Amino acid sequence: MFRSGKLRIVRNAALIAVLILSVFVSYVRAQEGQPIRDIVVEGNQRIEISTIQNYLTLQPGSNYSGVEADKSLKALFATGLFSDVNLRLQGGTLIVRVTENPVVNRILLEGNRRIQADQIRNELQLKPRQVYTRAKVQADTQRIQQIYRRSGRFAATVEPKVIQLPQNRVDLVFEITEGPVTGVSRIRFIGNQRFSDSRLREEIQTKETAWYRFLSSDDSYDPDRVTFDREKLRKFYLSKGFADFRVINAVAELLPSRESFIITFTVEEGDRYRFGAMDVVSQIKGVEGAQLLPFVTTKTGEFYNADQVESTIQDITTELGRLGYAFVDVRPEVKKDREKRIIDITYTIGESPRVFVERIDIIGNVRTLDKVIRREFRLAEGDAFNAAKLRRTRTRLRGLNFFDKVEITENRGSAPDKVVLTTEVTERSTGELSVGVGYSTTESVLGDISIRERNLLGRGQDLKIGFSLSTRRQQVDMGFTEPYFLDRELAAGIDVSRRRTDYERRSSLDQTTTQASPRFAYPITEHLSQQVYYRIRQDKIDDIQFSASRFIKAQEGTYLTSAIGHSLTYDRRDDRIEPTTGYVLRLSQEVAGLGGTERYLKNVLTGYKYYSLSEDVVLSLGAEAGIINALGDDVRLPNRYFIGGDTFRGFETGGIGPRDITTGDALGGEKYYKAEADVSFPIGLPNEFGIKGRLFTEIGALWDTSDSGPEVVDSASPRVSIGTGVQWKSPLGLIRVDFGVPVVKEDYDEDELVRINFGSRF
Repeated sequence: MFRSGKLRIVRNAALIAVLILSVFVSYVRAQEGQPIRDIVVEGNQRIEISTIQNYLTLQPGSNYSGVEADKSLKALFATGLFSDVNLRLQGGTLIVRVTENPVVNRILLEGNRRIQADQIRNELQLKPRQVYTRAKVQADTQRIQQIYRRSGRFAATVEPKVIQLPQNRVDLVFEITEGPVTGVSRIRFIGNQRFSDSRLREEIQTKETAWYRFLSSDDSYDPDRVTFDREKLRKFYLSKGFADFRVINAVAELLPSRESFIITFTVEEGDRYRFGAMDVVSQIKGVEGAQLLPFVTTKTGEFYNADQVESTIQDITTELGRLGYAFVDVRPEVKKDREKRIIDITYTIGESPRVFVERIDIIGNVRTLDKVIRREFRLAEGDAFNAAKLRRTRTRLRGLNFFDKVEITENRGSAPDKVVLTTEVTERSTGELSVGVGYSTTESVLGDISIRERNLLGRGQDLKIGFSLSTRRQQVDMGFTEPYFLDRELAAGIDVSRRRTDYERRSSLDQTTTQASPRFAYPITEHLSQQVYYRIRQDKIDDIQFSASRFIKAQEGTYLTSAIGHSLTYDRRDDRIEPTTGYVLRLSQEVAGLGGTERYLKNVLTGYKYYSLSEDVVLSLGAEAGIINALGDDVRLPNRYFIGGDTFRGFETGGIGPRDITTGDALGGEKYYKAEADVSFPIGLPNEFGIKGRLFTEIGALWDTSDSGPEVVDSASPRVSIGTGVQWKSPLGLIRVDFGVPVVKEDYDEDELVRINFGSRF
């Protein structure tokens, strides 16, 4: 009985629903086709009635249609201006009832301490004075969470809150709980047999969380970094011969605490291959594949290495560029023998015409004149293209130090045999009004103020006026250089300075030097240049201490030096500012005696060689030797050599060489040599920190003085020091700390364990 009653209720409900539907359908049919005489808009506060009517597809004079009504509703909702819209036809009047979305008055952020508010607001879709919608708020909430995830905070939560204001306005508040940095507690590998987990961890950028990585973000989880690590693993295995290697997947598992991830890389190593037959096939007329074989670095029998394949392609491309072929396509055709585990490679060079420079375009230079940039080009319009000269041009432009970025791209010209060189530069500030403070072991606390313009009026001219003051030195100097004197590749300039230095610790005296030196410099060949100068200098030695050496006291007085000199420089470095490869040789000679009181001949020979051991590790080997010969009288103290401090780490300034052992005063020497080996390398911190470590060793000697007596010690025996250091390009200037230890020395030499140089510009 209960069941029959239930069926009766369901049957009655269905009849009622059918009746309501029938009435609604009858009502719609009654309205369908009814003409619209007028349109009335209700509920709008700030949006004009005409604006709302323009979005309607139903207009006065047209017949009402359910399809058109639906289109009108969709059009009004699509504007994002309304939270609700209702249409109804009453009598012949179409009534449009709208509820406007509020306008955002302010967007407030609360709880953000690690990320600046401006950085978050820049990525938000909603802005003040825009229309508020829930969809936009949800999207912005997700954006804020994504910002925090990019910074490694996956536990961050964002809760939007709306504060209602008069006149249909709202304040939108995002309450942020940042949470801790989501680290990486463990990195695991599955499927690796040839290399251990620890070895593979060294190859990827993501690191496991450790206390000593407080200055790095590599131990925080970043999905983009994990994707990059997949590629790094692939490149590592390909460089070791595993041509079939692949990363099956990389899974990051967030622990329940939401404070760290466990990352698991699943890999498939595959077999290890060796290089088989190597060949070069050229489709360029006049260029035989055999003449390019010496540029193939992949050797038969060695383990396959994808990096060597890329290097070979680059070397062949560079050689063809030197021959004038700018647009060449070098394709390595790989034939893999899985049974023998051998890979044969044929480097195929597609057809390419010899190319000539049609035009040189320069963009991005606002202050610097075009001619300043063009005169550094080793190629001119109409010349045959040459990749080596183009690289040299790029190096010369960077060496100007006028630009943050120099990019030269090769674009196809108006014909297949023509190329357009587009040079894009980003200028850096070349004018400096700087006040400096700092500290060095040699001069203690120091400060300076200088005015300099390295690109005067955009013409490339260099003008500097400076004042320096320290506890041991006061100096004023001025210099001017015109790099292209008389529109020729001839640099002309003059330097004028006056310096007073306290040498009390070194030689128990004060020295005042005033000098002027006009100079000219010009290239002899592409890499060989010469500078010629004249120097007139006055040295005054006074304030000699009572306890000073008798040889120092004998130097008291004023001396005038009139000298002419030159230097020859052969420079094959890849960069003048921070070289990584190449070498530089320099011979300097100076003769004094064209008037004045001093007569001597000075010779100095210097050479440095740079090796790039890896991407960020650079080895430099340097040697230097000098000799000064008196032409008549003895060589006086201001013209002698002093070594130590910055020039020989591990020893004080003037710490080696001839010395009066009764007073400890350094007397200077007339002959010296020095050699050094220096390795700079990253210490595991991100490159943007600008911190590098250094290892060095130095060997050298200074001997032979005009002073003689039983109290003078003078030995040409070599001194050797070893050490390490740290260099930091800090926001406050370059800071260098070197720790040097003499391992071979004389008893009377003066040691220096720590040398600090710190400078700052404001």
